[in-house]
Amino acid sequence: MRQWIVVPLFISGIFTVSACGDRIGAEASRQSDAIALVDQTNMTEIMMSAADPLEAISFFEAAIVQTPDRIELHRGLAKSLIRANRASAAVPVWNRVVAMPGSVHDDRVALAEALIRDNKWAEAEATLDQIPPTHETYERYRLEAMVADGNQEWAKADSFYEIASGLTTRPGSVYNNWGYSKLTRGDARDAERLFVQALQYDPNLFTAKNNMVLARAAQRQYQLPLVDMTQTERAQLLHTMAIAAIRQGDVNVGRGLLQEAIDAHPQHFEPAVRALRALEANVRTG
Repeated sequence: MRQWIVVPLFISGIFTVSACGDRIGAEASRQSDAIALVDQTNMTEIMMSAADPLEAISFFEAAIVQTPDRIELHRGLAKSLIRANRASAAVPVWNRVVAMPGSVHDDRVALAEALIRDNKWAEAEATLDQIPPTHETYERYRLEAMVADGNQEWAKADSFYEIASGLTTRPGSVYNNWGYSKLTRGDARDAERLFVQALQYDPNLFTAKNNMVLARAAQRQYQLPLVDMTQTERAQLLHTMAIAAIRQGDVNVGRGLLQEAIDAHPQHFEPAVRALRALEANVRTG
């Protein structure tokens, strides 16, 4: 009888150990899944910020195959496509993101930006119109200003540029875009003021320097602005000013500025050399 008593107890012990093992195994599996999730989340952040865009695209495409329901992977793919200058490929991915559970207003803003990059301005405007006015972010108003510019709605554009500049600590690019908008409207004086503001926030923003030269040339002020610039930048800005002067009919001024650009450049400045040769040839034949 003792043997029959021992056997059931022994079997019961097996079941107890087995059940305990199942619980331990399940817990270990959950911990493993959690660790994998953390690792993938960290990798997602690295890929979106530091990785080569093409490598990031490959990573996110492979990750989506494994876990297609994770919205952050689709976001990562869309952002990586934008970084790789593939806006047309990013648009359908952003469309997929905004349709997924967990989508936020910033996803729709990102979709609008991708549409603008893909030169689909009407669709971008319609996308921005779907975002409630209470969603007030720098990116949203920066895009609103660009759309208003494209529609030549100048009062709206100015308002949106002003709002956007107040929503970031680095408004240099906003002031540069706003200044360029003013320049295209023919308001060179106000444009120059905005380019000055842009460079106060970002002294290395070469596009603002170049645009300021265009604004000064439009006012027939053919002296370089007093801003920090490298010798190469100085040559490039002189070249920009020379071309603007020639287009305005100030040919002799343009010729002198081209020669200054050639002399200022630390290496051979082929575009300025070609422009000067073409100008001199045109004068001789004329």
